[in-house]
Amino acid sequence: MAKNVVVVGAQWGDEGKGKIVDWLTEKVAGVVRFNGGHNAGHTLVINGKKTIVRLIPSGIMHATSMCYLGNGVVVSPEAFFREVDELIAIGVPNVEARLRVSANCPLIMPYHVALDHAREAAAGDKKIGTTGRGIGPAYEDKVARRTVRVGDLLEPERFAEQVRSVMKYHNFVLENYLGAKPLDPEEVIKSVLGYAERLRPMICDVSEELHAAMDEGKQFLFEGAQGSMLDIDLGTYPYVTSSNTVAGSACAGAGVGPHQLSYVLGITKAYCTRVGEGPFPTELHDEVGEELRRKGNEFGAVTGRPRRCGWFDGAALRRAVQINGLTGLAVMKLDVLDGMKTVKLGIGYKYRGQVLSVMPSGADAVRECEPIYEEFPGWTESTFGVTNWDDLPLSARQYLARLSEVAGAPIALVSTGPDRAQTILHVDPFEV
Repeated sequence: MAKNVVVVGAQWGDEGKGKIVDWLTEKVAGVVRFNGGHNAGHTLVINGKKTIVRLIPSGIMHATSMCYLGNGVVVSPEAFFREVDELIAIGVPNVEARLRVSANCPLIMPYHVALDHAREAAAGDKKIGTTGRGIGPAYEDKVARRTVRVGDLLEPERFAEQVRSVMKYHNFVLENYLGAKPLDPEEVIKSVLGYAERLRPMICDVSEELHAAMDEGKQFLFEGAQGSMLDIDLGTYPYVTSSNTVAGSACAGAGVGPHQLSYVLGITKAYCTRVGEGPFPTELHDEVGEELRRKGNEFGAVTGRPRRCGWFDGAALRRAVQINGLTGLAVMKLDVLDGMKTVKLGIGYKYRGQVLSVMPSGADAVRECEPIYEEFPGWTESTFGVTNWDDLPLSARQYLARLSEVAGAPIALVSTGPDRAQTILHVDPFEV
């Protein structure tokens, strides 16, 4: 029986979703991105060679896999084709022939990027810490019903009229409220329309194509961007991204029904990281945090920003399990903990005289949380490259078992290195 699997980040993003999606792609007909934009960097390592994808689904490295951008994704044509050309340059076969883009995807326009930068500059110490790629302003236009969408590129005159109209508003805000320079509408129209003909063969009704393929018994992976704690509704608001990152948004962002999603796989590191501003209860400001950053190479795939590092946060992951309905977990970067004398695992928080087992909602409450830890003896044996569960050190297996218990979800996969092959399959999501 055909099954569809949703892959979501269970922390603050950067968990390693790309590797797992790439690893599972051989079992599916295609991979569907359903939220976010080119602010999401997914690092793939195949036979020692590293490739970073941002907007294009992580299944693109498989020569026969179709890759879809669902209507929940915001698309920068410039960034999209820059990435396409990078993939072609390294020899990925038939890239453009295997890409489909929903006509309903909102376009990220140059004025969105200008607004993003101007707002962050104006916010000063209260900045959110965005990537400055125009993601938030593009989603704002979508909700305000003034967005220009991918399908509009196929009607140049209508496209130009829409852009001129919306830019009257955005230029007013840039110049009179944010103190930034306005943009020339005609230059914006010309630059973006330049991508229309190349994009034309890829534009389609993604929902309809998926349903037709599923009617033939084909199965798919649905790939999320960012992490659950960055969800616009359920994360540490306002230090969140601009889209819904949880598994339920796969339905709205790709045009499929809940009954068509068979398994929800949550990706988590064996420790914890966060990029940008916002509360992070288990963050470490000592040499252990530096060691995690160094050993884990914790620098943003898109921005290069150093990631904030800390111990595993079980209360945060338990919340991710709840709000996603996680069926199972993929635990990444276990090998980064190799050689540590002691490994700590957060099991809950102290909060205003109470003990919490689940992360509360909103940044203000999370900022007051003090983590409660359990300590585990480390392991001296290397887990790097291990591909069988029973070959892991006993103390590593004990740590993983407790992590699973605290989170409230079973472990399906464990990553023991960056390469595609350095993976332990404990439970196959397509066989459950």
